Amino acid sequence: MTGKVPQDYEALLAAYRKLQQENERLKRIADDAREKLDAAMDGTGLCIWQNHIPTGKLVIFNRRWGAMLGYQPKEMEAHFDVWRAHLHPEDRERVLQAFFDHLNGKTPFYQALHRMLAKDGKVTWVLDRGRVVERDQAGNPLRVMGSHMDVTHEKEYEQQLALLAHRDPLTHLLNRAALQRQFPGSHQTLCFIDLDDFKQVNDSLGHRAGDELLVELARRLRSICPEEAILGRLGGDEFILLLSWSSRDARTLQLAQACQQAISAPVPLANGEASIGLSMGIAQIRPQDDFSTALARADKAMYQVKHGGKRGFHIAHPSGQPLLDQEQVNERALR
Repeated sequence: MTGKVPQDYEALLAAYRKLQQENERLKRIADDAREKLDAAMDGTGLCIWQNHIPTGKLVIFNRRWGAMLGYQPKEMEAHFDVWRAHLHPEDRERVLQAFFDHLNGKTPFYQALHRMLAKDGKVTWVLDRGRVVERDQAGNPLRVMGSHMDVTHEKEYEQQLALLAHRDPLTHLLNRAALQRQFPGSHQTLCFIDLDDFKQVNDSLGHRAGDELLVELARRLRSICPEEAILGRLGGDEFILLLSWSSRDARTLQLAQACQQAISAPVPLANGEASIGLSMGIAQIRPQDDFSTALARADKAMYQVKHGGKRGFHIAHPSGQPLLDQEQVNERALR
């Protein structure tokens, strides 16, 4: 009996050491797996999370969530309530509804594209996904695991593409496609503006100066247009104004004169000074008009100005009768 105890002890000690070695081996494997995971996700803005539903405790496996929101490690508690508090107010209800719909079994997984507020108030866009990985015997969710990816750059790029689809890239005014989509809406008058002698600026000062001039003239037009007016650029030196009042309204004449004065003022440029004018054709929008029809009528009115010596405006009569000359326009507006 006395000789057997040491043998059992030695066997237990050997088994213990073997378990220690196995534990160390498994720890090295886990550490290596974590390093590989971190390396794979480095720079992707992706973090893996686990939420313990009964306690609300969050486990963030690669510590990128807090950093994404501008927090130092351990500065922000990893808890469901903290995550909920950082949801953008405009997205919070929708995101929580999607999360709890999944917990209640209404959806096979949780997914939401939403905004979060960083420590400094900056908005971060994230794509959040997850699913229940453990339930209790009654079927209640215990753990949810998922991924949380920062997609701010992608969202900003998407917004830039959307902006380019609706805006002129040079002046940032609405482009033809956007003007057509907003036509007619509540607008009653279309004004077609063509710059006078713009080609001479390009020929004498260069196309870069021409672009600089267009940007400045777009700024001037924006500054004098009322808030309800829609200003856009068709391309080249052609602009469009959509007005919410009739072409016979006195405000039409006043705005046309203001545009003329704003455009005719000299524009200092990097390599010289430019002085140009505008020819404007104004057409009442008829109920049956599409954008092209109204534009053609305003374009015809604009060419009346071109043929008459440029630097002025004409109003096409709504009934399609001959265009008024400048003196008749002024008289009618004054009456």
